[in-house]
Amino acid sequence: MKKFMDRDFLLKSDYAKHLFHDYAEKMPIVDYHCHISPKEIYEDRKFDNIAQVWLGGDHYKWRQMRSNGIDEYYITGDASDYEKFINYAKTLEKAIGNPLYHWSHLELQRFFDCDKVLSEKTAKEIWDLCNEKLQSDDMSVRNLIRKSNVKLLCTTDDPIDDLKWHKLIREDDSFDVQVLPAWRPDKATNIGKEDFNEYIDELSKVAEMPIENFEDLKKSLNKRLDFFEENGCSVSDHGLDYVVYAQASNEEVEAIFAKRRNGESISALEEDQYKTALLTFLAEEYKKRNWVMQLHYGCLRNNNSPMFEKLGPDTGYDSISNYAPATQLVGFLDNIETKSGLPKTILYSLNPADDELIGTVIGCFQNSDAIGKIQHGSAWWFNDNKSGMEKQMTSLANLGLLGNFVGMLTDSRSFLSYPRHEYFRRIMSNLIGQWVEDGEFPADDELLEPIVKGISYNNAVRYFDFDLKEE
Repeated sequence: MKKFMDRDFLLKSDYAKHLFHDYAEKMPIVDYHCHISPKEIYEDRKFDNIAQVWLGGDHYKWRQMRSNGIDEYYITGDASDYEKFINYAKTLEKAIGNPLYHWSHLELQRFFDCDKVLSEKTAKEIWDLCNEKLQSDDMSVRNLIRKSNVKLLCTTDDPIDDLKWHKLIREDDSFDVQVLPAWRPDKATNIGKEDFNEYIDELSKVAEMPIENFEDLKKSLNKRLDFFEENGCSVSDHGLDYVVYAQASNEEVEAIFAKRRNGESISALEEDQYKTALLTFLAEEYKKRNWVMQLHYGCLRNNNSPMFEKLGPDTGYDSISNYAPATQLVGFLDNIETKSGLPKTILYSLNPADDELIGTVIGCFQNSDAIGKIQHGSAWWFNDNKSGMEKQMTSLANLGLLGNFVGMLTDSRSFLSYPRHEYFRRIMSNLIGQWVEDGEFPADDELLEPIVKGISYNNAVRYFDFDLKEE
C-alpha cells in the first residue's frame, strides 16, 4: 500500500517518476488564464487566516459544502471564518475521489509544510498551524506566487478596465513576475443581458466616443484593444454558452443593435446574429495583432434562480450543458478562416463528450502559422480532475499531437491554486510513463524530455509569444 500523497503521488511506474521528478517538477509555471486580483498582487495582500484565502471565493468548495447539507450561513453567510473552515473540514472527510481532496492537501503540504490529513478532528490544529504561518511576510500574495515558481500570469479583464494595477505592478522593480491583462469582452457580446445598454454607455465613456451604431461599437472596442495591447495583452478569452454562427448582413446587424439600444427585446436568432458579427470582427483583430483567442463554452449558468437572486453569478450554481452544435462551431471557424485567417485559437468545452469532436475539428484548421495553432484546451472546471485530464490528453494524443499541447492553467480565484499545475504534471507524467512502460512509446529521453517540458511550460511560452526564455 502506498503512503497517502507521498513524493510519488499519482506516479505508478518508475518511468513516470523519472519524467515527473527529473523534468516536469522542475519547470516554472505560466498561468495564462486565471481570475485572481491584480489589485491584491500589487498591494501584496496578507490573509488573516486560512479560511480567507481558501474559502473566500471558491465555489468549487461551496458546492461540496452544500452537498454535505451545510447551511448557507456557514458557506457564504455571516458565520465566522473559523466556523466556515470547520464546516469545510467536515465536508472534506467525505470527498473521497474528488480533486478538492487532493488540491487541499497539496496546498497544505506545499505552502504550510503540513502533512496532516484535514478532518473535523484535526481542523483546530491545522487552523492554528496555517494561521501562524500566514502572519509571516513570506506568506503574502507576492511570495505565494514566487514560492510557486510562477514566471507569468494572465488575469481576466473587461475592456473598460483601466488596468491601473497592471501598470503599477509593471513599474515595480521589486516584483519580477509578469502580470498581464487578458481581454474578456463578454459584456459587450451578451446583447440579450439586462445590463447591456448600461455597459455600452460605460464603454462609450471609457473609449471617449459616442456609440450610436454597431460600427461605432467596433471602433470603440478597437481603441480599447489598442490600449490593452499597449499594456502587454496578447490573450483574449470568451465565455460562451456555445460557439455561435448565424449569418446576417451588415444592415441586419445594425438593425439588431439599434433595436436593443432603443430598449426593445430581440429574438434568439437576432442575438446569435449579433454575437456572430461581433466575434468575427474581434477574431479578425486578434489575427492582425497575433493574439490568442480562447473560447470557453458548454456551460449552463445560474441554474438555481432563488440562489442566483440572492448571491449572483459564479457562486456554484452552474453545470455542464449538452447543447453545443458542431455545425455552428465549424461554421464560425470556417467563416473567420475564409475572411481573415484564424488567429491562434484554443477551444475548451465544459462537456467532456466534446473531446473527440474538438480533436477532429482542430485538425481541419491547422497550418504553418504556428506549431499547434488550433489547440484543444486543458480539461476545464468540472473536468480538471484526474479522469478528466487523462481523458482530454488521451483524446488529444489519439487525434492530434499531444507534444504540442500548451498544458495547464488554474482558471482560479485563489492564490493557493498553483499546486493544480503540479497535480496536472503528475497525471501527465504518469500517463506518458505508462505508455512507455507498456511499450507504446520508446524509453528515449531525447524524445520525451522536450515533450514533458513542453507541455509543462515551454509550449505555452512559445505559443503565446511571451517574453520569457524556454527552459
